[in-house]
This record gives sequence, structure tokens and C-alpha cells, in this order.
Amino acid sequence: MKALVLSSSPRRNGNSALLAKACAEGLAEAGHEAEFIYADDVLAGFLRDCRQCRKPDGECAIEDGFRDAFFESYLPAEGFIAATPIYWYGSSAQLKAFFDRTFCYYAASYPGSDAVIDGMIGKRVGLLVSSEETFPMVSGAVICQFQEYCRYTRSTFVGVVHGYGNARGDVARDPGGPIQAARRFGREFFTRHATDYQIDTERPGRVWG
Repeated sequence: MKALVLSSSPRRNGNSALLAKACAEGLAEAGHEAEFIYADDVLAGFLRDCRQCRKPDGECAIEDGFRDAFFESYLPAEGFIAATPIYWYGSSAQLKAFFDRTFCYYAASYPGSDAVIDGMIGKRVGLLVSSEETFPMVSGAVICQFQEYCRYTRSTFVGVVHGYGNARGDVARDPGGPIQAARRFGREFFTRHATDYQIDTERPGRVWG
């Protein structure tokens, strides 16, 4: 299986980046293909008004690496794991921009939107977050956004690893062991039990048989 791991912090050696690297290592240890990308390497701008800037052939007019990352890395992958620090109780602007930019290609005004939508549906999705604050809902907005993204794309939200730290590398000193948890998360990513029941979902009386 293939997973794309996106590190969205501008810090290459920041805390969320360390979680992302550990997760990618865990994926590789389990025999999966893990592609690691820094958002800053592929994003040079935010989503614009597609009706004003789209090229005559329907392509996005923003000249950066997003299209290649989206078509060659994101769409073919069975799994997607995003890493972000908590900024103002939300994700980094880079991570938000990555999701926003997908609109240009699944909008009906893009000629290949049907194929793009097919590639966006049904992935396994994971989230790695770092924050200085430790109160339980500091990451609540980001988690809710990912849950809604998974609902919208009929994907499976596998889970979250949260590390605490401020200075670069602080998460490595977090007594909760988030680096180790992120590596384990990578190893188990494609096999970890994950459910999102609706009221009429058929299910057994016990979680573990």
C-alpha cells in the first residue's frame, strides 16, 4: 500500500515534522510505500478565484508544485497522513491551502473532475498534531475538520497522534512518547481498527472478538 505523508509546518525540524518522519518510518517498517512531502515545497500560493485565473484548457494557472503533488502523490495513494502544528486552535495555513487547492481539480469546470473525484474517494486518513497547550480540545477544530473531510470523501479517519512541545524537538521529550506512537501509527495505519457508525449500521455486540 502507498501513503502520502504531508508535513505542513514551515519548520523542517519542528515537532509536527518529527512526528511525520516517525510515521513515515513506521509505514516503511510495515512494508508500505511512504512518500514524504513538505507542503512548502509544493505550495507557492493560496486558492484564487478559479473563474478568473483558470487557463483556457481548464488547468490551474498557479505555477507551483501542487499539481504534480496532487496528481502523482495524493490521488494514487491509498492513504494520506497530514502533520500540523496547532496555530490559533486550527491547522497550519499550508495544510488548509493544500486542501483548498484541490477544489480547482474536482470542480465541474475542470475537464477531468470525474477522475479526480474517483481518486479522492475511499482513502484511509490520519492526523499528526503538535501543540504547546495540553487541554483536551486544543486540537478539536482540526480533528472535526478531518472528520468532515473523511465524511465528504467517503474516507476512513484512522486516528490522531498528538505530541506536546514548543521548542524544536520538544516532542521527543514528551513523556507520553508521541514519537514512538507516531511510528506505531505508521506501522498499523492500513490495519488499525477504525469505525464511524451510523444509527442503522450493522455491527456486532463486541468491538473485540
